Amino acid sequence: MSLSLLRPQNGPAPDESFTARLERITTALAETAEHYDVSGEFPHDNFRLLHEQGLLGLTVPVELGGGGADLTQALQTISAVARGEPSTALILVMQYIQHARLQDNKSWPRDLRIQVARQAVNEGALINALRVEPDLGTPARGGLPATIARRTAQGWHISGHKIYSTGSHGLTWFSVWARSDDDDPLVGAWLVHKDTPGIRIVENWDHLGMRATSSHEVIFEDVRVPLEHAVSVSRWSAPQPELDASGLLWMSVLLSAVYDGIAHAARDWLVQWLALRQPSNLGAPLSTLPRFQETVGHIDTLLFANQTLLHTAAQGQVATSHAAQIKYLVTGHAIRAVELAIEAAGNPGLSRSNPLQRHYRNVLCGRVHTPQNDVVLLNAGKAAFTTNGPP
Repeated sequence: MSLSLLRPQNGPAPDESFTARLERITTALAETAEHYDVSGEFPHDNFRLLHEQGLLGLTVPVELGGGGADLTQALQTISAVARGEPSTALILVMQYIQHARLQDNKSWPRDLRIQVARQAVNEGALINALRVEPDLGTPARGGLPATIARRTAQGWHISGHKIYSTGSHGLTWFSVWARSDDDDPLVGAWLVHKDTPGIRIVENWDHLGMRATSSHEVIFEDVRVPLEHAVSVSRWSAPQPELDASGLLWMSVLLSAVYDGIAHAARDWLVQWLALRQPSNLGAPLSTLPRFQETVGHIDTLLFANQTLLHTAAQGQVATSHAAQIKYLVTGHAIRAVELAIEAAGNPGLSRSNPLQRHYRNVLCGRVHTPQNDVVLLNAGKAAFTTNGPP
């Protein structure tokens, strides 16, 4: 598909035009999704396309040149991108979450906030948080990072390892979770530009699904950054959450939308395949058989529940206290929907020549994102006994 067909009109477009553009983007991204799944390359062309469309700065405030999008608009965009190529969508989720609240974060120097935002809009610069470490694992389960930031008169010197660094090869900015070398250390995010000396990417991301996220190991060896690049830190003795309730809702809705988008792509493949597949002994398409109609109805019902939950949450109609449960329900429904598609298709669905097996490998990755299912259910159960009332 010619990228010129996807360029936005001058000035703000009505909702219908935006929706139509997103549909064309879905189609364009789907055309190369198999290539990125096989190669595991960072999808640079996809992000060039998204930048041309003004989508990398979608959640940057309007006064800084961005789209000023709310959660509903961000959800619509992530869903469309995920239907085409979900690794691209996951990296875009991180971009949107970082920028959605950045200008309200007064712990960042104002000039730095504006610089990062304008680079996203003008240059397509990507940012993501690098948090997980080889020994500690996910920080969501507690503990101090092993990555150390040492203060000098000239700035900070950062050393450490990060794994599962989503978007590594495409990022301009790394938000590195680290701790200072004080007795009561500062813990939080240090902002590091990709071109700073001492950064090395080890290409060891070779997973079953979401293969183009470029979630490689990143090693920092005495990386020097200015003092003001300790952008969001607090004392270990008085920790501050990285995301407030609204931020957690954004994370849950947009992350879930990636896996819901994968399930929609699987559903669309199955419906088309059933409509075209006509065994000689049947003399009619498989879509005419009640058992396949029931299966598609089951899938569509699961995805209807997902869409209802995601859109009501994005519109502020679900309490932020249920953010983690949204992720649990939507990803669970998405996985089950693709499982049903696999069961209905049989061997063709697992053939390497068909995309359904790729959708299945990708959707399973929804289970590993923070918060994991055990944490979601445990916290919901604790809340029930704490409030001693109905949910």
